Amino acid sequence: MLKAIMFAAALATAGAGAVYAQATGGTTMGPGAGSSTRGPNATMGTTGAPAQLMTTLPQHASAVSNWYDQNVYDQQDNKLGEIKDMLLDREGKVQAVIVSVGGFLGMGEKDVAVSFDAVTPTQRENKFWLAMNVNKDQLRSAPGFRYDRSKQTWTVAER
Repeated sequence: MLKAIMFAAALATAGAGAVYAQATGGTTMGPGAGSSTRGPNATMGTTGAPAQLMTTLPQHASAVSNWYDQNVYDQQDNKLGEIKDMLLDREGKVQAVIVSVGGFLGMGEKDVAVSFDAVTPTQRENKFWLAMNVNKDQLRSAPGFRYDRSKQTWTVAER
């Protein structure tokens, strides 16, 4: 549960920065410009712009809880796996999702990366529903990844 809360806070922080930049017409700076506390090479103690408190919420925004730890289904409504993580670029836009596939009760699971655009959110029976146009065999044959806690990043899993 704590992991989910921390993930939601991180994604909300990243998304809020992008929303603020769009709302204020902020300029885009190249890599390394300005100071930042995001990313694996961030220096502790540096700060960005002062936090901007929002009085309204962004339209068309989707809650992290609609994605994180949610099941993903194929086009025939068969469960493919569960979203375990979401990878953001430097602007806070989600680029990929990590989907845990296969296995039983956590044994034999494989984490694969899928383009964020490949996951289609819909509503079914008044519930948020995630689907992909892929089958289990394609996911099983995809390269596996593992989370390296010491580097705080996903890496190719050893076979």
